[in-house]
Amino acid sequence: MRKSLPGKKIIAVGSLVALLAATTATPALAVTHPRDEVDKALKTLVLDGVPGAQATVTNPSGRTWSEREGVGNVETGTPFPHGSKFRAASITKTFVAVVVLQLVAEGKVRLDTPIDRYLPGLVSGNGNDGTKITVRQLLQHTSGLYNYLRDLDLEEWRHRGAEPEELVAIGLAHPPLFAPGTSWSYSNTNYIIAGMLIEKLTGRSVADEIRSRITEPLGLGDTSLPSRGDEDLPYPHARGYAPGPAGHTDYTEFDPSAAGASGGLISTGADLNRFYGALVDGRLLPRAQLAEMQRTVPAPVGLPGAEYGLGIASVPLSCGGRFWGHGGNIVGYANLSGAVPHGRRVNVVVNLNPAPPKVADDLAKALDTGFCAR
Repeated sequence: MRKSLPGKKIIAVGSLVALLAATTATPALAVTHPRDEVDKALKTLVLDGVPGAQATVTNPSGRTWSEREGVGNVETGTPFPHGSKFRAASITKTFVAVVVLQLVAEGKVRLDTPIDRYLPGLVSGNGNDGTKITVRQLLQHTSGLYNYLRDLDLEEWRHRGAEPEELVAIGLAHPPLFAPGTSWSYSNTNYIIAGMLIEKLTGRSVADEIRSRITEPLGLGDTSLPSRGDEDLPYPHARGYAPGPAGHTDYTEFDPSAAGASGGLISTGADLNRFYGALVDGRLLPRAQLAEMQRTVPAPVGLPGAEYGLGIASVPLSCGGRFWGHGGNIVGYANLSGAVPHGRRVNVVVNLNPAPPKVADDLAKALDTGFCAR
């Protein structure tokens, strides 16, 4: 089933070409449209096991269109809703990194200063040492801190929620994976600490800082970072599922504080396109801070050729060039989002996570198609 807004364009054929086709009896050539290619990529995602998928593409002109496949509710069979809100998960990290870099521009924090200067005594124990881990290393995942999420029991924390200090303590119960700055390893612990840094420097919540610095100025009315205990996902939304022994288990309701500044954001494809477009086009950060954000290191994030900056990844495209963006995975939802400077912006989301291994490849191919289809 294929539904989209607005309707597909009708491509006119010149009269001379039509006349030649008629007189020579040559079969008409099929004309493809980017929407057809994107829709085909979404069909592959559904065939490989996700209940539903949606792609949102914003052209350089600012025109946004979307395609969807599959269902948003496996019980009722209703379609994946247009403009669906979803848990954007680790895309939250780009928002948090933008706030930190704005604070850098304001002279309130320095990237190469140890985190212990701002949050004394927080990062300590089991060989972890905040006097040797810089703010930059937290944002770039080169701190060596253990990823607390590896030890989080989903059923225990789903409705319980957590305070940032609890989550950091889980990560610090393990020794560091490597000496700070010597390697790269994705760790949600880094961004829980970055959120605590924002709150220490501003005296306001991460949610308030994201709202006043990013979502309100850009008009992102469907994007927010919920507080502890706010388990509801605003409408319209697709239900979010995880595979279970008896079929799909519904995980739509979830206390986002277990992800917090590392992954608690709610958004839409259109909002994320606007955000990443504004970011890479230089409308959220001064030139110096955007350059720091885009200083990358090689990063094995599951996308070939990917490099990681400060809360953002650079990924090659099959049609040449690279996009800047991030992925997000949380129980129930997975998405990829990004933008080419002064070019297209694309988001693809599915309502199943964890998902079969092939789905990750399908998701990456769907995003690439959104950027490259002509």
